Amino acid sequence: MPELSRRHRLLVLAICCTSLLIVSLDNTVLNVALPTLQRDLGASVAGLQWTIDAYTLVLASLLMLAGSTADRIGRKRIFMAGLVVFTIGSALCSLAPNLDALVVFRMVQAVGGSMLNPVAMSIITNTFTEPRERARAIGVWGAVVGISMAAGPIIGGVLVESVGWRSIFWINLPVGLAALALTWRFVPESRAPKARRPDPVGQLLVIALLGSLTYAIIEAPNAPVGRTLVFGVVALAALLGLLRYEPRRDEPLIDLRFFRSAPFSGATVIAVSAFAALGGFLFLSTLYLQNVRGLDALHAGLWMLPMAFLCFVCAPVAGRLVGSRGPRLPLLVAGVTMTASGVLFAAFEAETANVTLVIGYVLFGIGFGFVNAPITNTAVSGMPRAQAGVAAAVASTSRQIGQTLGVAVIGAVLAAGVGASSYAESFVSAARPAWWIVTACGFAVLTLGALTTGPWARATAERTAARLESTEVRDAAGIGAP
Repeated sequence: MPELSRRHRLLVLAICCTSLLIVSLDNTVLNVALPTLQRDLGASVAGLQWTIDAYTLVLASLLMLAGSTADRIGRKRIFMAGLVVFTIGSALCSLAPNLDALVVFRMVQAVGGSMLNPVAMSIITNTFTEPRERARAIGVWGAVVGISMAAGPIIGGVLVESVGWRSIFWINLPVGLAALALTWRFVPESRAPKARRPDPVGQLLVIALLGSLTYAIIEAPNAPVGRTLVFGVVALAALLGLLRYEPRRDEPLIDLRFFRSAPFSGATVIAVSAFAALGGFLFLSTLYLQNVRGLDALHAGLWMLPMAFLCFVCAPVAGRLVGSRGPRLPLLVAGVTMTASGVLFAAFEAETANVTLVIGYVLFGIGFGFVNAPITNTAVSGMPRAQAGVAAAVASTSRQIGQTLGVAVIGAVLAAGVGASSYAESFVSAARPAWWIVTACGFAVLTLGALTTGPWARATAERTAARLESTEVRDAAGIGAP
């Protein structure tokens, strides 16, 4: 790829961040519309879970395929295809006549979205080649994730109350078309030096694992026990198949050698934990504010404004800290504040008093604002540039898996606790186990942030990168492994 001017590189970064904005925003903007969808489309709690998880599940299943495919046939080409499919999917969602159609169209959206996030990160990694400049660019990227995730409830609330829930999909149309035109004009094409072969077996195993696990969790409160167990067994078999099959391939869909790096493994689990907490936090908060307190979508979004504002403020600060001091401090801040927020709700029923409710939202906003930049930076930095698409895809996949599981598990816990009793009266007590799950996710961020950012962890990352580099050199020279 030819050397670009600084202005051109910043323009490429802005275009990539625009695509991330609409994909990440779509993850959370729908949350605030869930009660409206429940009334308009007659959805159950499980149905609401599927409107969120159908999107994140398909994203998680296809991100690694999209990343490796882009490395092979061209990142710009796949990125533009993703923008087209995502925009079409958004238009279809706005026209959905019922819940089933909405879930299907959300899956179409996600197919396009899967071609955007990891590919955009790979474009950024190959555009910003100087390590410090790359760290700052990745910090901006992480900041956009945090901002879009937290701003979703605000934007969704305004749109739902002023225009209707279908309008939350309309905003993707002009943004997607503008990003498509700018990508065609300004983003250079790039590929990995050595093309990676497709891994259809690995891809099918990933889809079977995530799909079966999500179905088993969401449907567990209502489905027959036998059916739930069948899907659980399928998920376990798919996981064991991945662990056995992928290491035997020369070019696997999931290169398990990445996980020999403690920072990379830590970033993966931290991403799952943080986004599981986010998915559960937004799901519980939205249903409580609208179905228990009786607020409309706009006022529910305004109640969550402290979380969005703090995330907006803290995300770029975290990016600068990662660039100057590394990921340790932002991860520790994130872990402490997310854990404290979960404890407020789980142990002290923070939602029942206005002051503690706001404090809980402030703490979670700070924590989530600080967690994204170190996740992204740790996952990509230290890996060979030729593996940028796959490494970025693993990080993005971890986020989507986390949010999928957060909504599935916490929604199932809530549905089981509410039961047949009065929804408003039983919600707070039914939600307490779910808030403890959010707390546990925050504590995982804190613990792993401390364990995987020290000298020992950095040494494992250096050894892993050296092994990967030596393998690439041997492959390029046509030399087999010793």
